[in-house]
Amino acid sequence: MDPSQVKIPPMKDLTVDNITENVIRINSLCEDARMKYVLERLVTHLHDFVRETRLSSDEWMTGLRFLTEVGQICTDVRQEFILLSDVLGLSILVDSIDHPKPAGSTDGTVLGPFHTHDAEEMRAGDAMSHDPSGEPLLVVCSLRDMHGRPIDNVKIDIWETDSSGHYDVQYPGREGPDGRCIMRSDRDGIFWFKAITPVPYPIPHDGPVGKLLKKLHRHPYRPSHMHFMFEKEGYDHLITALYLRNDPYETSDAVFGVKDSLTVDIGKAGPDIAQKYSVPEGHALLTYDFVLVSDAETSELRAKNSKIALDKLGRKVQIVNGLPVPELD
Repeated sequence: MDPSQVKIPPMKDLTVDNITENVIRINSLCEDARMKYVLERLVTHLHDFVRETRLSSDEWMTGLRFLTEVGQICTDVRQEFILLSDVLGLSILVDSIDHPKPAGSTDGTVLGPFHTHDAEEMRAGDAMSHDPSGEPLLVVCSLRDMHGRPIDNVKIDIWETDSSGHYDVQYPGREGPDGRCIMRSDRDGIFWFKAITPVPYPIPHDGPVGKLLKKLHRHPYRPSHMHFMFEKEGYDHLITALYLRNDPYETSDAVFGVKDSLTVDIGKAGPDIAQKYSVPEGHALLTYDFVLVSDAETSELRAKNSKIALDKLGRKVQIVNGLPVPELD
C-alpha cells in the first residue's frame, strides 16, 4: 500500500491512558464495518485486560511463548488451538451465540479437535467401528424440523473413540478412518447404524494445553459421548453430541460440552427392535430424536438475541448480514 494514498490519523504523545483510542482511531480506516467493530472491541478488551491486571513484561512474554507452542504442535489431525478454545469455554460460547436454538430444537455443542474430512459414506445399518473390544451398540435416530416433519437426505457426520478412548487419528500409521462415518437420513428422517458404546477419555494433554490444565489443577477428561454433525441446505448447521448419563465426568467435562438436553441413557433392544434391526434381544441401544432449525429461524433468533444483549450493554447497533455493527449517528 502506498502510504501517500492513505490519510493516517495523526498519533503523538502516546500514554497508558490514550493508547487504546489511538489504536482504534488508526484502525478506523477499514471499510468493512463488521471487521472495524470487532477489532475495536478486541483492542478495547485486550488493553483493559492489561490495565486491570497490570500485566508484567515477563507475563506477556510467557503468554506469547505459550501461544507459539500451541501453534507449533498443531497438525492436520491435531488442532491445539481448537483445544485451547474448548478448555477456556470459548468454543461453546461462540456456538451458543452463533447458532441459537429455539425451544424444542436440538442443542449444539463443541466440535472438538478430532473431526476429519475423510469419513466414508455408509448405508443404513452399516458398522462404523471395527474395534473388537468395544461393546456393540445399535443407534437409531430420527430427524425432524420444528413442525414435526421428517427431513430426508440430511448429511450426517458421526464420530467417536474406540473402546480405549482414542480416536483413529491418534494412532501412528493410521491408514484410514475408523469410528467415524457419513450417513443420509431416509424419506422418513430416520438413520441408523452400528457402533460401540462410548467411553470417557482424556483430551490430548501432552502439549501446552495439557500443561495449562495441570497448572490449574483441572483434569483433561471428557465424559462418554458420540459426535453428530448435520448439514442440509436451508437448515442451520448443527454440531452436537450425545452424552451418557451418570458418566463420572458428566459434571466436569474438560471442554464444557455437556448439556442436560443432550444427556441420554443406553437402553436395551426389546423383541420388536431386535427383529427389525437384526440384533439380539438385550443388545445395547441408543435412540434420539434430533430437531433441526431452518436458516431463517436461526437468523431471526440470532438477530433478536444480539439486539437484546447489546441493548443491555448500552451499545446501539444495527444488524447487517446477521451480525451487529454500530449504528451510524
